[in-house]
Amino acid sequence: LSKAGKLCVPAMNVNDSVTKQKFDNLYCCRESILDGLKRTTDVMFGGKQVVVCGYGEVGKGCCAALKALGAIVYITEIDPICALQACMDGFRVVKLNEVIRQVDVVITCTGNKNVVTREHLDRMKNSCIVCNMGHSNTEIDVTSLRTPELTWERVRSQVDHVIWPDGKRVVLLAEGRLLNLSCSTVPTFVLSITATTQALALIELYNAPEGRYKQDVYLLPKKMDEYVASLHLPSFDAHLTELTDDQAKYLGLNKNGPFKPNYYR
Repeated sequence: LSKAGKLCVPAMNVNDSVTKQKFDNLYCCRESILDGLKRTTDVMFGGKQVVVCGYGEVGKGCCAALKALGAIVYITEIDPICALQACMDGFRVVKLNEVIRQVDVVITCTGNKNVVTREHLDRMKNSCIVCNMGHSNTEIDVTSLRTPELTWERVRSQVDHVIWPDGKRVVLLAEGRLLNLSCSTVPTFVLSITATTQALALIELYNAPEGRYKQDVYLLPKKMDEYVASLHLPSFDAHLTELTDDQAKYLGLNKNGPFKPNYYR
């Protein structure tokens, strides 16, 4: 709407704030991926082969949790920087086609569509678990599974067995929707960080002087992003170091922030 000149009000893009992306996407998913999989399948992760599609903030969180429980984790990536990060974190970066026959769990975290196609699903081994931690319900091509030759069996809430004519079953969670929103709880602490970011964005738009924000999409000012973080530090009894006047001058910063440039992600 903004690009077409049809946006009627100023809007704040909270999703790309550091206190949303680096916390909700990374740390919340690090906990909720295991919660969602355990509640639905009771699977044991030690020694299981898992492919995580996408190594952005969500993928990084999921992989950290899976690795900690002893899973063998593969990554698929399109971005060479994210792929290099995955390599440096000790993960094999592969194409999905290379590992699809052998993996026990497939997790999508890309924000894209048709990441897991019918061709991939046809080649999966019996009892492979398929779920989505990424974007909407577009990442797994679930529509392609609703055909006469495949049988759907509801095992329990949010868990379906999709059965092929030869008896092979794929365990599909939440019908391809977001696993952590459908099958697990979201920790209240990380929800507090995100909700605070949203609330401050609204307060900023409401209190801003006439003309500061035009009918466009803005990011939360970095100073406010940092304020959200500072509000949550007392929970950990964390004590921030303060810059001296000389140090602040040396860095070219205000002693009270912002400490990062607006483009920092």
